[in-house]
Amino acid sequence: MILKIYPENPNEKSVQLVVDCLKKGGVIICPTDTVYGFACDIFNSKAIERICRIKNINAKKANFSFICQDLSHLADFARVDNHVFKTMKRVLPGAYTFILPAKSSVPDIFQSNKRTVGIRIPDNNIPREIVRILGNPIMSSTVHTNEDIIEYSTDPELMWEKYNGLVDMVVDGGFGGIETSTVLDCTGSAIEVIREGKGNLAEI
Repeated sequence: MILKIYPENPNEKSVQLVVDCLKKGGVIICPTDTVYGFACDIFNSKAIERICRIKNINAKKANFSFICQDLSHLADFARVDNHVFKTMKRVLPGAYTFILPAKSSVPDIFQSNKRTVGIRIPDNNIPREIVRILGNPIMSSTVHTNEDIIEYSTDPELMWEKYNGLVDMVVDGGFGGIETSTVLDCTGSAIEVIREGKGNLAEI
């Protein structure tokens, strides 16, 4: 199904429908503050595997990230020093992915050989409300690739046409963007820019 939710004021009953889908192992397409992404509950390995099959990727080599409601989730899944935490507090919610050392609570399927995890707190009420009601982060992986026609990956109706039968729901939060998040590696002594995207590096 395709479900319309307005980012300015997400309807709680509609968000609950999304959460019910995720709790049943569903895979959705969901807006963020950058591009639309495939998403599922981080604790449902079968749903994660479904997303890997859809994208034809190896889970161990994929660049997944966790979408959190706010920084209160952070200590449950990642280790972060004071400097990085202050930076995150200053720029989030926003279009950044912070690569951090993962804690053992992070499901193994998300952990690379470096045992890291990507954390996102997007400036979009829809995914944050989904996480709030679900009670834990969701996994996110961008819908589009460099080879894609941009139009379909920004239009929820076209995404439903393309992925109907592969995903359980498309959350229509309006037209999406084409610019991905800025990725920051925070596992070393200094913050390193891995990918420059929508997030403003001047803020870092």
